[in-house]
Amino acid sequence: MAKQQSFADKAAKAAKQRGRKCPKCESITEPILVISSMLANTGSWKFNQKRLQICKCNEKEVYS
Repeated sequence: MAKQQSFADKAAKAAKQRGRKCPKCESITEPILVISSMLANTGSWKFNQKRLQICKCNEKEVYS
């Protein structure tokens, strides 16, 4: 039989922040996918994808 979970348990679980902390600013990092397009030698467009961890100290650099 499954364990009964109270509303207080659900609220506490939802309020807990998940993820890694930034060593500089101690805020939780948020993973995003950055897609950039570039023109290849053949004349076609290629898309580069990379995952970045964004926090308060580097979000201006990434979003600008």
